Amino acid sequence: MDNGVVTFLTDYGIEPLTLAKAVEERGFGSLFLTEHTHIPTSRQSPWPGGDELPRRYAHTYDPFVALGAMAAVTDRITLGTAVSLINQHDPIVLAKQVASVDRIAGGRFEFGVGPGWNREEMANHGVDPGTRTARMLEQIAALKTIWTSDEPEFHGEFVDFDPIWSFPKPVRVPPVLIGGGGPTVLDRVLSHGDGWIPLRVPMSALDDFAKRIAELQQRAADAGRGHIPVTIYGAARKPEALESYAAAGVDRVLFELADHGSDDDRGTDALRELDRLAELVA
Repeated sequence: MDNGVVTFLTDYGIEPLTLAKAVEERGFGSLFLTEHTHIPTSRQSPWPGGDELPRRYAHTYDPFVALGAMAAVTDRITLGTAVSLINQHDPIVLAKQVASVDRIAGGRFEFGVGPGWNREEMANHGVDPGTRTARMLEQIAALKTIWTSDEPEFHGEFVDFDPIWSFPKPVRVPPVLIGGGGPTVLDRVLSHGDGWIPLRVPMSALDDFAKRIAELQQRAADAGRGHIPVTIYGAARKPEALESYAAAGVDRVLFELADHGSDDDRGTDALRELDRLAELVA
């Protein structure tokens, strides 16, 4: 089972290139970044994690800019998004961003996507929250068309363009990892995804989660597909938890790195946390 790191990369936390090099030097297999283009001050949508929205949500780097820079100072680790709010991007522009990062990274990019939860954030991008799932799936289809065709065109309900030239192409078609844990998420993984990223599966729910993984792999086999990788976002930090994840069929865990940072600390606490995580998985 692969061990990786996911974080809200902020302007007050550890410096991006320092983080990327530290993750690779400590033997982790991957580094994923979150995404929010902005946070509306209205704060009408309830945060799924509780009452008060943490500061980090409004301070994140653009993940594609940061990952492109990180790719230039690393050689081995997988770099990705967990998750990109795909509906909040123009698909033609996004296809080029992803392809560019993947080429700079030498084919090491993985594209985790999700429809988002902040309705006001979506609305500022002209996205109707009621169509967010259907729109996400169409965006994925359009991106894959651009990545795999020399003269792609796409005609859907939300994305529509006549034949275009769009280069560079990615080194490989980046694996699309579908975020979410709802009752129909496996349908989306099977129809449009190459992997699944569920969020923070508690140990108390691990038996049911293992059944969902078994269902996913059986449905994939029935459809003539191979193994579909499963990545847990926000893994528990206990040896017994890691053993249980592996037994349940999890392929990769992502430990969420806290958004350390202050005026007089540009990453010392984050590096110490990475050291502790490295000891856990050694």
